[in-house]
Amino acid sequence: MTARRRGVALTPMETRRDVIVQAAMLADELGYEVFAVPEGWGLDSTPVLAEIALRTARIQVASGVLSVWGRTPATLAMTAATLHQVCGGRYVLGMGASTKALAEGFHDTPFEHPAGKLRDAVTRVRALLSGLPAQLHHTPGARPLRLGQPPAPEVPIWVAALGDHATRVAAELGDGWIPALVARDRLPSWAAQLTRLRQAAAPHARSLTVAAGPLTVADEDPATARNITAACTAWYLSAMGDVYARSLSGQGYAAEVRAILDANPRPSPRHGSVPAAAQVILDQLAAYGTGDQVREQLQPWDHAADIVVILLPPGMPWHNIEATLLAAAPGARSALAGHRRQRRATTA
Repeated sequence: MTARRRGVALTPMETRRDVIVQAAMLADELGYEVFAVPEGWGLDSTPVLAEIALRTARIQVASGVLSVWGRTPATLAMTAATLHQVCGGRYVLGMGASTKALAEGFHDTPFEHPAGKLRDAVTRVRALLSGLPAQLHHTPGARPLRLGQPPAPEVPIWVAALGDHATRVAAELGDGWIPALVARDRLPSWAAQLTRLRQAAAPHARSLTVAAGPLTVADEDPATARNITAACTAWYLSAMGDVYARSLSGQGYAAEVRAILDANPRPSPRHGSVPAAAQVILDQLAAYGTGDQVREQLQPWDHAADIVVILLPPGMPWHNIEATLLAAAPGARSALAGHRRQRRATTA
């Protein structure tokens, strides 16, 4: 039996730096493959990733993701090469076109041709990481410069994408695809479609890594776990622009998405709800309940993605974060036993 490959990702609303670092250290201890830190309108993720790298030993650390509107390709390449050094080769550069709400409402940049912007940024960043001169589009008379540190072409670039044009960028140019809020039953066929696109565009390229997974919450009380999961789901669909609502509607859940939007006229990241009529959305996007229930619900995801990346809702108490990481860990039961032994040794 192939060992499970699991990762952890946070939401952009999680801004407790100490909690993020503590969660990454626990994920490293428990055998997770990757820990991804997002960047929205709160923390700058790059120094947090550097702190995580210095306090972990094995786990890959990923930008999950950096917006192509918030940094130039040159800055993205410098960041990736620097973190590659700090992490000892454990860094993964995640890039995405983000959302209209964030690009325009925070970065004051018109959200125009996002897939084209993403394609251009990935192409230029990869060229700089490979040691090539900067590709200059707006100042053709300037002398193009190279990255002023050793090239790092081995840095993986994972692309966050949902729309048709953006997912084509992931298939053709990325090393990995990291979609958010994709229905579990829709993921395998979508990944197969991207594989076909990749084979047509770059027949000799390595396989595209699909890193995706559900919102995940473990609690002794299944109702509490559902409430936390539902609040985060409702927030993504009703308050993060229309990208996620539109994507899920296109995946075949338009009526359920509308029911969630109607139930949350004033979105809140911690007090949203998913009505019974939209329960299938949680069934497809989430794993929640007791530790045993979470482990059971994650099993189908292991057949849908190369790396099952659990997404932790923001603001969860530490006991929920710890319980969730323990429940979802590869080799969960042995990880739990080892963690308990270590805690007893620490407190002895």
